Parts: sequence; structure tokens; C-alpha cells
Amino acid sequence: MTRRTPPRPRAYAPDPEAPGRTCDMPGCGAQGDYRAPKSRQTLREYWWFCLEHVRAYNATWDFYKGMSPAQIEAEMRADTHWQRPTWPLGHLGARLDEAIRHDPLHVLNAGLGAARRAQARQAAEASAPAELREPLATLGLAWPLTLGELKSRYKQLAKQHHPDANNGDRAAEERLKTINLAYAALRGRLAQAPPLAAAG
Repeated sequence: MTRRTPPRPRAYAPDPEAPGRTCDMPGCGAQGDYRAPKSRQTLREYWWFCLEHVRAYNATWDFYKGMSPAQIEAEMRADTHWQRPTWPLGHLGARLDEAIRHDPLHVLNAGLGAARRAQARQAAEASAPAELREPLATLGLAWPLTLGELKSRYKQLAKQHHPDANNGDRAAEERLKTINLAYAALRGRLAQAPPLAAAG
């Protein structure tokens, strides 16, 4: 014998929490079995209508009525985090440190380490001499660097963009000229001040 599941209530079934009073629409004597919020500011206070009048009320309901476009956008943004306050991770002081101490998989610690490495890299790039920032970007290198790192990167790019490896492509030849100029500028600087390049 198969068990029959009870039928699901229809979408317009009366509200089981209806207070058992007549419809709040003036002049209507039907049973008020359907609730509708009274206003945007009082969403937990309800009118109780019959089915006909709750349908009419819902058809004209506009949550954003009377709000400016800026207010509507602010309301929609707040809805993305359930109207609750938010703040960047780590801005509550000890809470983040406490979470990291109780992080057996080291997920939070790894993310924090990546953020700190990114900050350190940005600080290092900002410390690069102005005349070397373009050559560094051309070669895809970060400051400071060693002569060995420079040579290794140059060999890699020269091999990749050499015209012989690109069927004599003129664009590759021009790119190689730019790489050569960047390499010469950085090599000359590193030859002048090797201790600065090794710092960091």
C-alpha cells in the first residue's frame, strides 16, 4: 500500500495565522484571511484582507514608492547583506587573530599571508627609482632584484621574442628591441649600485 503525501497548500490558501476578523477594506464584510504589510516602515504590522482585496492591494504595492534613485540604490545595496552592518576582514582587532589561532586548515592565515605579500610587493614597486619603473614593467620584474634574476629573465624573453623563433615577425623584432633597451637600463643601474639591488 503506497502512502499518499498530503497535498501542498495552494499559494492563495488562507493564512493559518489569520486573526479571524473581517476584511480591513472599508465596506467589505468578507473574512480577512490574508495579510499585507501596512507600509515600508512597518513591515511587521499588517492589514488583513479578503482574497479579492489582498490581490488589489498587492497589485498597487510599491516598496520603493517615494524614494529617490540614490535611496533606492542604497536600499538595494543594503539588501545584499541582509540589511546588517559589514566591515572589512581584520578591522575588528583581536577577533581576526583569534580566528587564525583556531584555524586548523590554515585557510585564514594563508589569505592573510597573501595579502601581506601583496602589500610588500606594492611597497617595493613604489620604492623603485622612477626611471627604472618602465624597464621593470617591460621585463615583468619587481624591484629590488639581483643581476642574476635580471639575466635569467632577459634570456627567457629574448628566446621567446627572437625573430628566428617567430618566422621573422617584425612585431617580435620590435618587441625584442624594447626588451634589449630595458635590459641595458637595468643592467647599467645594477652595475652601479649592486648593494641596493640585493636589499629587500
